[in-house]
Amino acid sequence: MADKRHPLLNATQIAEMAEKQIVHQYNDNAIRHTKSLTDLIGLETMGVHLVRIESGRDSTTHHTHHHDEEFVYILSGSGVARIGDEEHEVNVGDFMGFAQLSLAHSLYNPNQEDLVYLMGGTRCEVDVCDYPDLKRRQYRLNGQREYVDSEHLHRVDKK
Repeated sequence: MADKRHPLLNATQIAEMAEKQIVHQYNDNAIRHTKSLTDLIGLETMGVHLVRIESGRDSTTHHTHHHDEEFVYILSGSGVARIGDEEHEVNVGDFMGFAQLSLAHSLYNPNQEDLVYLMGGTRCEVDVCDYPDLKRRQYRLNGQREYVDSEHLHRVDKK
């Protein structure tokens, strides 16, 4: 049966939502203060989150997805986006979109002011996420995560 939650969150409701502190599993400096907007209204295949990154913090570990797609839209503050091997200053109104198998990406806030952005993307049942700096591949299947370090990956070639 369809979820019967109301599809509208007004600005007051969003402002009153408690932030959830999320520490990245591979980076203790990657601490996001997050309000998960789509969780409250019952969306399952797409996630949209209001995120705040404090001064000196990362958003995540540099990564790319094989199946999920994601976006970031800067609402306030500024930061440094690492996309592939390049760094770019990002400011209010900047938008980044990462398709499947895009360049690896991450954000850092070197400034005194908090970096606030809207982050969203797909929630595929299965995803593979590569962390090039860690030489690690993570697999997600129905919410369960496992990883393997790249040195233990082997290709299976058809003969």
